[in-house]
Amino acid sequence: MPLSEPDYPREHWHTRNVECFGYRRGDGMWDIEGHIVDTKTYGFPNAARGEIQAGEPIHDMWLRLTLDDSYEIKAVEAVTDNGPFTICGDITPRFQELVGLRIGPGWTRKVKERLGGVHGCTHLVELLGPIATVSYQTIAPGQARLAREAGKRPTVSKTRPRHLGSCHALRLDGPVVKESWPDWYTGSD
Repeated sequence: MPLSEPDYPREHWHTRNVECFGYRRGDGMWDIEGHIVDTKTYGFPNAARGEIQAGEPIHDMWLRLTLDDSYEIKAVEAVTDNGPFTICGDITPRFQELVGLRIGPGWTRKVKERLGGVHGCTHLVELLGPIATVSYQTIAPGQARLAREAGKRPTVSKTRPRHLGSCHALRLDGPVVKESWPDWYTGSD
């Protein structure tokens, strides 16, 4: 169901599109890619680019993380096709500092320590949030799919899966956990 009709007339001024893609590579690694594009519905002057036309990207940036099965970053590629300043793309090599980090607890803090503020690009750093989520939505189900296709039985974790307790549906005392992860269910019967 979409949002309700607004109470007042509106004029569309800005659009941000974020897309993320998860891929299984032929070498067994995982590529998680993100793309962010900002546009306006009107043209405006820009000191670095002259006039930015309506619909022309203000920001058009890409990020690819190559991960292993344990979510460790093995390679990074960052590209700025468009930014509001000519020097925006100069910071993309700095994103190599992500190599060796593992997506998991402490991820956001570690990213900000390396790439926060003047040490990174706000938009590419923001893109790392959705990319981290897509890595979980790609790799864990991908590993389960590969195991099923190989005829292996799913392994039962001796530690609580990280995603349990992370949202309303996956609360430890809720019906989803009771049904799908009964060993971790904390509610009363």
